[in-house]
Amino acid sequence: MAPTLQSHIAGRWVGQDAAQPLCSAVSGQVVAHTHAEAIDFAEAVDHARRVGLPNLLALDFQQRAQRLKALAKFLMEHKEPLYAISGHTGATRADSWIDIEGGAGTLFAYAGLGSNELPSGNVVHEGPVIPLGKKGGFAGTHILVPRRGVAVHINAFNFPVWGLLEKFAPSFLAGMPCIGKPATATSYVTEAAVRLIAESGILPEGALQLVIGGTGDLLDRLNGQDVVTFTGSADTAARLRVHPNLVRNSVPFNAEADSLNCAILAPDVTPDDEEFDLFVKEVAREMTVKAGQKCTAIRRAIVPRQHLEAVAERLQARLAKVVVGDPSVEGVRMGALASHAQQADVAERVAMLLADGAELVCGGVDAVRPVGEGTAGGAFFAPTLLLCRQPLAHDAVHDVEAFGPVSTLMAYDGIDEALALAARGRGSLVATLVTRDPQIAARVIPEAAALHGRLHILDRESAVESTGHGSPLPVLKHGGPGRAGGGEELGGVRAVKHYLQRTAVQGSPTMLAAVTGEHVRGAKVIETEVHPFRRHFEELQIGESLLTHRRTVGEADIVNFGGISGDYFYMHFDEIAAKETQFGQRIAHGYFVLSAAAGLFVSPAPGPVLANYGLDTLRFVKPVAIGDTIRARLTCKRKIDRNRVDPSGVGQGVVAWDVEVSNQHGELVASYDILTLVAKKAKAAAV
Repeated sequence: MAPTLQSHIAGRWVGQDAAQPLCSAVSGQVVAHTHAEAIDFAEAVDHARRVGLPNLLALDFQQRAQRLKALAKFLMEHKEPLYAISGHTGATRADSWIDIEGGAGTLFAYAGLGSNELPSGNVVHEGPVIPLGKKGGFAGTHILVPRRGVAVHINAFNFPVWGLLEKFAPSFLAGMPCIGKPATATSYVTEAAVRLIAESGILPEGALQLVIGGTGDLLDRLNGQDVVTFTGSADTAARLRVHPNLVRNSVPFNAEADSLNCAILAPDVTPDDEEFDLFVKEVAREMTVKAGQKCTAIRRAIVPRQHLEAVAERLQARLAKVVVGDPSVEGVRMGALASHAQQADVAERVAMLLADGAELVCGGVDAVRPVGEGTAGGAFFAPTLLLCRQPLAHDAVHDVEAFGPVSTLMAYDGIDEALALAARGRGSLVATLVTRDPQIAARVIPEAAALHGRLHILDRESAVESTGHGSPLPVLKHGGPGRAGGGEELGGVRAVKHYLQRTAVQGSPTMLAAVTGEHVRGAKVIETEVHPFRRHFEELQIGESLLTHRRTVGEADIVNFGGISGDYFYMHFDEIAAKETQFGQRIAHGYFVLSAAAGLFVSPAPGPVLANYGLDTLRFVKPVAIGDTIRARLTCKRKIDRNRVDPSGVGQGVVAWDVEVSNQHGELVASYDILTLVAKKAKAAAV
């Protein structure tokens, strides 16, 4: 008897009685059942709010990033059971790698982003601070804070692990408890992954719940602090978007929908060019990876009319070598579609395309002969290449998506027509341009960008390291306009900000500093007899400041700095030429001013400040002339505890220092932040 899947609700596993059978895409045999028990979504939402939210907000961004890293390591250590289960979806080992290790890799990526780009607390200061008054006593800025709501993630069947984790990672980092609802057809893989996550004990209670089956009245129970994300068909996205409760309460809704993505072979590429074969390889790969069941797959291959037959011939030859069958059999390169329902849907849509201007090049409904025992009952479909000679005259190739190993070649005459064909998709997740000519890229990309979420330029140089047309990356935006859903996911720290509330704050600089957890220019500072560089990380206070003694800049300083640096720019050395500039005289090197300021504020003896590893926001505001006197104010601006230790076990933190260099008139001449690594107090001696 196949096992009954369970939902993970309010800290317990729910479901004993078998309901809908879920079949292996390879053999057709039942591998699991959904559960018959109804889910109490009132309990699920209450648990997320009452238990999950406080537990998450008891941690800060840095601590949640640590949890993501630990979870990623745990999943990588326990990945093989997931690979075994994933095989039932029809995925090859390479397909499952994208899903399983790609999901863990996304956790690693967001752990790193959180550690490197987010503060220790739960408030992100999104500056700059803007003066709102003439006397400096009133200013404004923006902060980002946790929404204090629940994130509901509704996912597609094609990536049961990655689909959950790529949404979970940024929402967890933002402090939102999550309720994940995978597509039913492959939910047995998601359930196995969530069981591992629960067993790890890494996540706080209430951080992640799992729904097997339908969403019932879940969406009716959300409010304006919550977020709903969806990945799947454009039709389902359109229905969910207008759910009465989501509309009534202005619940943010992010959709990533299937789209008719394209690849354009530019007119400068000939069959003798390496780029020609790169185009063919890319289209074939996108047709066969995950059996073409990717929202980013190439559905429309747009090629110059004079090369249409050559592209079709090479693609057909390449696809003929693809072995289809049981993914566990050696040599099989493409498995089955996820379900028999999906198989029937693809067959129906291929028929629609053939009925409206497309012709069959290879493949088709009855062309597949899967390799492996027991595959007769599987949901296999042959790689199917179609061709449309007059794509501007037909709508189906731009409207109907066969979500499987299907792509349509279409001819164009001139680059403007290629762009017009790309636009007929009415918004896509991604498009690829294959060209050798930078001028063609400069012509095509800005126009195509209006209707695409990501654009991939492929030539022989980028091909060496390219991750490919269909690979969303954690650091780049995933999503697209129009038919593609109009949403955004991933994109580095942007994804975390999607789950945070942006709020404008007005007040005095002192109050803004207290709220943001960062020193704000004009706020009250803390001046003590102890040099700030003598303080350990824990001892330093935000706003702790040092006003240095003065230094008068002489001609010898400029001459000596020029000699050391090799910078003999006329503004520093040519009296006559300098007089003809807007400054009317020779001035000091900007980098000399920085160096002189460091000499004023640095405490040279060994101490807690270990290293200076960068400058941010550097501006030279006014020139420093010979005879000017400068001084610096060094202020502890921001502290980030990344919870790291050195090889000896002594902890370290990051401190950003605000530096203001002024002249004898009190005018600001240079402004910047210094980033330093600062030691914590020595670890306690062993008892």
